[in-house]
Amino acid sequence: MKRFRFLSLMLVLPILIGLTGCKDSTTEPTVEVNEAEVLVSYLEGTGGDYLNSTACPSVVSAADVYTTLTTNPTKQYLIDIRAASDFTAGRIQGAVQVDLANLLTHVKGINTQSFDRVVIVCYSGQSAAFGASLLRVLGYNNVWSLKFGMCSWDSTFAVGRWLASMKNDRWAQFTQTASPKNAAGSLPKLSTGKTTGKEILEARVEALLKEGYTPASISNSTLYTSLSSYYIVNYWTVAEYNIGHVQGAVQYTPRADLKNTTFLKTLPTDKPTVVYCYTGQTSSYVSAILRLIGYDAKSLLYGANAMMYDNMTVNKFSMTEIKRYPWVK
Repeated sequence: MKRFRFLSLMLVLPILIGLTGCKDSTTEPTVEVNEAEVLVSYLEGTGGDYLNSTACPSVVSAADVYTTLTTNPTKQYLIDIRAASDFTAGRIQGAVQVDLANLLTHVKGINTQSFDRVVIVCYSGQSAAFGASLLRVLGYNNVWSLKFGMCSWDSTFAVGRWLASMKNDRWAQFTQTASPKNAAGSLPKLSTGKTTGKEILEARVEALLKEGYTPASISNSTLYTSLSSYYIVNYWTVAEYNIGHVQGAVQYTPRADLKNTTFLKTLPTDKPTVVYCYTGQTSSYVSAILRLIGYDAKSLLYGANAMMYDNMTVNKFSMTEIKRYPWVK
């Protein structure tokens, strides 16, 4: 009897082992997600296609900010992302200092909908545009950047910034020869570990804010050390482009050409993309979204104003942009 039981057990054991093996072999494989494709689909669908809407860029003038400040200050919230030392040395009354890296955390801690307008303030309008762009794409639709930054508030803040950046040094090097767009390729690779568009977007925004604005910007002096090292995007209309542009720059029509269904995939994934506009503010908005997707995009600081100032007919910074509004220490 004992021998019979032993033999029975020996016969059943392989079957049990086999069943266990079958169970393990049917484990569902991990599904790989093309995060960039998911994110772009989300941004251009549920996300409202912000990059290609009239809301991009969203800038507000110093005059509008000052009017609200003097007539209905409780309906406006000012966030100054300059360095704490510069903020202490001079700021707009009522503004709060927040490092760019902590911008999203700060905004989540306030009721933004209780204000008509949340204004991001920086030195010249460049980094504020970058920060505002990342907040807007998350759905904070009442966030704006202060046009020309503190430079427009008082001349005290314009010294060494806009007043030093209006130059014509590159005009002689501009060309009217058009350069073709790249052939369409693939989107960049993202690896946030998230699977939905909303989750990927939030992870990317947090990462870019912590990374800061420096990697997202470039001066024309650096650009001109090696133009061929960059894919240069001229973010103007065709007519404006034909007047004269940076040598090798490729024309992309604002709010039309950087879509998945048009020419987004013509941007390279193997070299930096430099986007330039007239002031550096629109290009900062655009570069923020391109960096979200994974492109190594950089905004050209101060745009055409820092390269062909004397030959500009539109979007030209002037002394009239600088007000004499009161500020505090």
